Amino acid sequence: MKTSPIISAFFGGILLTSLSMRAQETPEIEENESAEVFLEDYSDDFQDKFFEGLKQKSIENYDRAINLMLECKQLDPNNYVVDHELAQLYVKEKQYPVAEEYALTALLAEPNNLWYTNTYIEVLQKQQKSIEALRAQLPFDNSKFKENLALVYYRKGRAKAAKAILTETPKSNFTQILSVKIDDLIEVQEAAITRSSFSTTNNNRAESGSFEQYRARIQGMLRTNNYLALDQVAEEALESYPSQPYFYYAQGYAFNKKSKPRDAIESLETGLDYLVGDIALANKFYKELADAYNSINNSVKANMYLRKIKPGF
Repeated sequence: MKTSPIISAFFGGILLTSLSMRAQETPEIEENESAEVFLEDYSDDFQDKFFEGLKQKSIENYDRAINLMLECKQLDPNNYVVDHELAQLYVKEKQYPVAEEYALTALLAEPNNLWYTNTYIEVLQKQQKSIEALRAQLPFDNSKFKENLALVYYRKGRAKAAKAILTETPKSNFTQILSVKIDDLIEVQEAAITRSSFSTTNNNRAESGSFEQYRARIQGMLRTNNYLALDQVAEEALESYPSQPYFYYAQGYAFNKKSKPRDAIESLETGLDYLVGDIALANKFYKELADAYNSINNSVKANMYLRKIKPGF
């Protein structure tokens, strides 16, 4: 059985509405709109398991959701929507190699799908992997895939990576508009980094690219509330120091400031895994996580993190 066209269209990524809207802002990639799809081409057993899996995912019962999706996979091995759901679920469980396998399967099956591209890049970032090292196995001969990849990088603040992809993508109205937006973002980021470097001249003795220099730059950006390029600087730091919780905190803080609570949650909860003994930093993590969960109307999780904050630090 093949994936229903209705499901493919709904899961197939966000609707890129109109070029004029893109010129103003980039569309968000929401996770659970798929629950509204009517699986008319599928058996009752498949539908029951699939929707129950989405329900369990929504209440963060990821083990149960994974088992249900695996049962769906047995009923329809070629259903790439299920592969995509499994990829997202395994990310939640921090089983990144397994998530990467399912994400790649879905992406190769539907290389035009923006959601699948976004999930695949998220899985790579979780593992500090570069897409360039995996280029041979990806559909770089597909211009739509490259457009999606550039858009995903742009939305994640990776403007230079987005620009590099666009240079090898055939020109279109979309690429021309996105290129302008990327150039604007690069200009803003470089200006922010310059201001941050100027404010931390007393740390110039630090070795270029060292942990101390990254920390000094980030402290300067936090002190001046300069978060426009903070997520990019934190990501650069994490590429060299993937086990330093302070950089995850900075990235999560920047995502919250940019109204990207889901990205903030992923970064902050990953950083907590590396945090040991620093109560003051832990309090900062918990505050940002509470803010992020409040932003997505999850008061249970927000209150859980607020209760973890220890006074006096």
